[in-house]
Order: sequence, then C-alpha cells, then structure tokens
Amino acid sequence: MAIERLFKDEATEEKGERARMASFVGAMAIADLVKTTLGPKGMDKILQSTGRGRSVTVTNDGATILKSLHIDNPAAKVLVDISKVQDDEVGDGTTSVVVLAGELLREAEKMTMAKIHPMTIIAGYRMAA
Repeated sequence: MAIERLFKDEATEEKGERARMASFVGAMAIADLVKTTLGPKGMDKILQSTGRGRSVTVTNDGATILKSLHIDNPAAKVLVDISKVQDDEVGDGTTSVVVLAGELLREAEKMTMAKIHPMTIIAGYRMAA
C-alpha cells in the first residue's frame, strides 16, 4: 500500500535523490536560522507562541529557538536533537554544533552533486573525526 493512500493528504513519499535533497534543504534551513545569532554581532530572534497566552520572547540562544520550532523534516530533527544533546551534556555550544553540522551537510550536498557516492563522503567524515 502506498504511503499516500495510507495517510491521504497528510503525507508524501519521496525517493532517491529527491528525498536526499529535501533532507539537505531542511537541515541547512535550521542551521541558517540559528547561524545569524552567533558572535558579537549576532542577531536576536523574536519568537511568538501560538498558544492561548501568545507570549513573545526575544532571544539569541540557539537552544531556545530550536525548542520553539515544530519540525517535520527528519534531517532537521537530527540537528535539533544534537543541539539538545549538546545542551544536556555541556550546557553551551548548541548553536555552534548545529551550524557545524549544517556546514558539513552543505559540503556533503556539493560532493553529492559532483557524483561522489554518499558512502565515500561518510567514510571521509569518519576519517576526519
């Protein structure tokens, strides 16, 4: 049974290159969102809740920004998860870890477009670690 028939209008199915590109785009969007909060000239973000209270928060904390998002892209969720792990284990560097992972994905996308096999890219990243 096709996933579209199972979930009707609530889901789509993407395969191969298209699925990989959708993952890249979602994850890089998350990294780009928090990238602008880094450094001495980092910008604040205004977060408005959608709940009953409709509270407004102004922050440049990557962890706070990422916690406020509702994400359905699997690769973007991974970036949010690594931010949570960084916050739990170290207490700082949440934005930096997301930006670093986003840049690694950006470079992986370029290599994929240059027809380098994804397993070769992964092997290279593991060697560099």
